[in-house]
Amino acid sequence: MLSLSQDAAADALLDRDPLALLTGMLLDQQIPMERAFAAPAELARRLGTDTLDAGQIAGYDPEKLVEVFAEKPALHRYPRSMAGRVQALHQAIVERYDGDVTGIWSDAADGRELFRRLSALPGFGTQKAQIFVALLGKQRGVTPEGWREAAGSYGEEGSFRSVADVRDPGSLERVREFKQAAKAAKKAGK
Repeated sequence: MLSLSQDAAADALLDRDPLALLTGMLLDQQIPMERAFAAPAELARRLGTDTLDAGQIAGYDPEKLVEVFAEKPALHRYPRSMAGRVQALHQAIVERYDGDVTGIWSDAADGRELFRRLSALPGFGTQKAQIFVALLGKQRGVTPEGWREAAGSYGEEGSFRSVADVRDPGSLERVREFKQAAKAAKKAGK
């Protein structure tokens, strides 16, 4: 069972709905990780469903989707831009994978191809794609040949660098400590 939002109901959705997991990864920026990964469950609730549907969100009226994101409490610090990014992501999944998010990884020949497919998605740059490759490999059993290499340092076994390494409150704390130390080192010019 995933433990990314630290909320049992939201994590249950992430566990059973790969689209919710990918959506949480997209939202994981400029807000606490737990909030980003709890947002898909709240989005589903606001849309009146128990899972996310790429076709539904892809075809949703953009302004109404912004309203859904902005409803208190907002799903993200930047509800307008993130509603647009989520919609663009879901549109890409509909266009490229017939609405089936697992098509991104189910037939990827190797880790490089998986990384390439993820980094081609709206809102997924190099780092986000590497982290999601690591998350798929470490916690979802998606391990095409070369996945650790494609994930870069995020794929290292025993590391605590990212959401890919969060399995419980203790590992979440270790990831936070790693990020704080990396931020301090960068600030110090190391």
